[in-house]
Amino acid sequence: MFPAQFDYYKASSVSEALDLMEEHADEETEILAGGHSLLPTMKSGLASPDALIDISGIDAISGIETNGDETTIGATTNYVDVIDSSELAENVSVFPSAVEQVGDVQVRNRGTIGGNLAHADPASDLPAAALAADATIVVEGRDGEREIPVDDFFLGMYATDVAEDELLTGVRLPNAPDVGGAYAKKPSPSSGYAMVGVAAALEVDGDEVTSARIAANGVMDHGVRLEPVEDALVGESADEDAIADAADHAGDDLDEMLMMDDVQASADFRAHLLTVYTKRALGTAVERARGDGPAAAD
Repeated sequence: MFPAQFDYYKASSVSEALDLMEEHADEETEILAGGHSLLPTMKSGLASPDALIDISGIDAISGIETNGDETTIGATTNYVDVIDSSELAENVSVFPSAVEQVGDVQVRNRGTIGGNLAHADPASDLPAAALAADATIVVEGRDGEREIPVDDFFLGMYATDVAEDELLTGVRLPNAPDVGGAYAKKPSPSSGYAMVGVAAALEVDGDEVTSARIAANGVMDHGVRLEPVEDALVGESADEDAIADAADHAGDDLDEMLMMDDVQASADFRAHLLTVYTKRALGTAVERARGDGPAAAD
């Protein structure tokens, strides 16, 4: 199916993109980067923008840079660049562990980090990874740059804290080379999106879990932290029994009446999958925190 007619603009800078957004503020306007979230909705008729603003050529918001205690990923950075980054593999392993499970080779070569997070699909893989990594989302508008803690970023299905006159320009991730990161998901057999996906970032000192950030996609209408799992882990032994006990708390703070329930899986089945995949993510994260597991996700 072909999309409806639209005007196309290619911005060469963030400032120019903001100008175009302001100029077309009274129209239905969409931002184009990799296009893997937007174009399918346009072809299906779910989105019919009057104007399309292409930001894929803005060099200032592309690439990966490590400075001191954090690594910044530009919004238009492709998935494959994240997967190939030795800095991210060493310093924020939970993030590339999720990115390498996005889509297929073609999608990973073209899709972008910023587009994924800004679209905020509840079945996407990156919201949980961003939450587990304690990311800061950077947006820019006419009043300048604004930083949004990831815990405040996802508001609901396809909804974020990015204002209509702002552009997501990057993601800042605190470097944590001693933290083991992992992402485990049950992919939809039809689309590859997460029926349930769990990201885990754990620090282990000897046999004790000293810090934990755990998050999930595909369960609620947006990515969510699994704080009861975190609380059950920290200060406990990082053995198989403790991991299983902690995973049993994955759904404690989640209202099963509000869980995703569709043709892919019922809410009850998702609650079951959440426990299973939380256990898998935790087990791999512990191995990596101890230096026993591979750098990439299984």
